Parts: sequence; C-alpha cells; structure tokens
Amino acid sequence: MTPDAGPATILGVETSCDETAAAVVVGGRSVRSSIVSSQVDLHARFGGVVPEIASRAHVELIGPVVAEALAAASTGLHDLDAIAACRGPGLAGALLVGVSAAKALALVTGLPYVGVNHLEAHLYAAWLEEPDLEPPLAVLLVSGGHTLLVIMEAHGRYRVVGQTVDDAAGEAFDKVARFLGLGYPGGPAIDRLAPDGDPEAIRFPRAMPGEPNFSFSGLKTAVVNHARQHPDTPVADVAASFQAAVVDQLVDKLAAAADGAGAPTLVLGGGVAANSALRARVGTLGAATGRDVFLPAPAFCTDNAAMIAAAAWWRLEAVGPTPLDDGVDPTAGLGVVA
Repeated sequence: MTPDAGPATILGVETSCDETAAAVVVGGRSVRSSIVSSQVDLHARFGGVVPEIASRAHVELIGPVVAEALAAASTGLHDLDAIAACRGPGLAGALLVGVSAAKALALVTGLPYVGVNHLEAHLYAAWLEEPDLEPPLAVLLVSGGHTLLVIMEAHGRYRVVGQTVDDAAGEAFDKVARFLGLGYPGGPAIDRLAPDGDPEAIRFPRAMPGEPNFSFSGLKTAVVNHARQHPDTPVADVAASFQAAVVDQLVDKLAAAADGAGAPTLVLGGGVAANSALRARVGTLGAATGRDVFLPAPAFCTDNAAMIAAAAWWRLEAVGPTPLDDGVDPTAGLGVVA
C-alpha cells in the first residue's frame, strides 16, 4: 500500500540502544524537530554499550528529551495525531523505557500508539530527505548491530537478500578500533584515521565472494594477527586497509543485489552509512551503473526518532494502530505490512 502524504503529526521515540531520541514528524516526511541525547561518554570507558547503564540513562533522559522535541516543534500533545516508539530489535531494557513512555502518553491523550520496527525505520529515514523517492530500491542497512541487503519492492514489502553470518560491520569497526587503541565508537575513529594510511598496504580478506551474505569475523581476526606479527606497520595503514576490505565487501554485494533485482536506485541506511569511504564508493557505483543513489545525511544514519515517526506514519496508514498490550521484541526481524 502506498498512502498519499497527509498532515498527520506523529511523535516518535527511539531508545533501542544508547541514544535517547524524540522527534515530531508531519506526514511521514516533514521533520519539525529531532532531538538525540547520546550516551557515548557513558559507555566509552567500557569500549562498548553496557545494557544496564543504557537503560538507566534512558529512564533519566526520556522525559526531558520528549519535552524538548515538542518544544522545538512548537507542538503540544493536543496537536499530535499519534505516538510511536521503537519496539525492536534492540536491548530489551532500553526498548521497554521508550515503549512504556510512548504507551503512557497514548493513554493520557487517547491517541493511537504505533510500535515500529527499528530496521524498517532505517528504510524510511530516506523519505525524510527525499520525499519523492520511489521503490524498488536496493538498500544496504549497515550498523553496529545489523548488516542487511534489502530489496524494498514497495512500501511495506521487503525482501532480505543478504545478511551477516557473524559480526555486523559496525561491530567489526568497534572491535578493530578497540584493538588498535583508537577508542569508542570505532567507526568514526577509523574513518578519521584511514585517509592518512594506504588502503592497499595490506590485503585483508574479502569474505564470501560471489555470495549475498556477509562475514566480518575472519577479517577482524586477520587484522589482529597482522598487527601482532607486524607491530611496526603504521596504524593508519592497518585502519585504511581494514576499512577498504569492509567497504569492498559491502559495495560488491550491494551491486550484485541491485543487479539481481533490477533495482534502479541504491540507498544506504544505518550508522555505518555515515562512513565517508562507503558513501564515496556507493556514489561511484551509482554513476558507473546509471543508478540513482540516495545517501542520507549523517544525522539520519545514526539512531534517531525522526525515522521512527516516519515509519509509524506509513504503518498507521497501512495497518492502523498497534494494540497497547503489544510488547517489545529485542530480536525482531524486518516486518512486512500484510
């Protein structure tokens, strides 16, 4: 189903991992406000997200963040048409904070509640900046927790054609950065350092060539082994060569998926979509194959609530509100509208 854009105003809430976010979006496309409170400083000394710390921070931040989003949009609760929250996948305790807050607001206001799949929301982030985007799309969703190749055949109709069999790409960035002493989060740290190195200095493996699925665990091990065996190798060369291996695997499989589906448009989504080398290579791929390319702004690559509200608008139009007794689903896959 492809609904016509309307004026419905939705408050979205996102607490799936370590970002507490709220946003007001009109008609699934027009962002009136998008507030994100990051917990990076809380988790940096641990080298990754600590679920209990994340959940406690969400409890403290959710009220002020929602209030700020409403104020920034010059919108009151009485101006809203629905309340939405991410219901999964993600950290169970973190998800419960956002879903509980959204349901409480829905009960108080009598407004519909919409539970949103986090992966689907990353797909709909594209419409926040490119309202006229039309399926079919070949979408690479790549983040700290997920690496998926999705053919979006129509609104609400998705076909997953490839996924990681072990580590997600973003997880590999974090692990390699931690080993190299570059800090957390690893993706931005490697992206900053890589231009100072030689991406061809070390030929790290590109896993599973010719197959649609991804694997990054062996690549991570190869980096560790090389660094231990060749301690004098410049860290920038290791970072650049590792990043090149990740990007090669991602782009080669995206190209094959787009060819197989006959998709005329390439789209990136997820936190790793902010990586400068990946963005450049996908842009080059589009130019070389005559395909349109959509690269979201970095603010809409990482977790945010505007994408939750955008996906909620499409869900509300297609299947209606979510029952209030619907829970969270930490391991949810990509949902499909019936």
